[in-house]
Amino acid sequence: MSQIAGEPATQDFVEVRLPAAGAYLSVLRTATAGLAARLDFTLDEIEDLRIAVDEACAILLQQAVPGSVLSCVFRLIDDSLEVTVSAPTTDGRAPERDTFAWTVLSALAGKVEATVEEDRTVCISLYKQRGAGPGPA
Repeated sequence: MSQIAGEPATQDFVEVRLPAAGAYLSVLRTATAGLAARLDFTLDEIEDLRIAVDEACAILLQQAVPGSVLSCVFRLIDDSLEVTVSAPTTDGRAPERDTFAWTVLSALAGKVEATVEEDRTVCISLYKQRGAGPGPA
């Protein structure tokens, strides 16, 4: 396990890489549910996360480079789960924050952020704390 500067060495993470195509999203939904269950999230919290990850991927797939790889990193931090999905995109635009899709993400996850890397890879990070309830924490 590699350690990122400033992060605790005890942090667990799982990375899933798959073709940037909607047909593979069920794999990420299943991984999300399994990891959230490992952290003792409630069934409602697990379902919220599954939907949020699915929505984040749908946003990325709209602009993903054809034939590219979608990466999803799950970081388990105490009683929280951070999920970062990323894909190389054709235009390198961050998702619009005034769309219905972004509203859904914000309602389902405690915190949502989007970044664009120099190579036009777009990343969407969701951060959900167990017991925090829906919406911004």
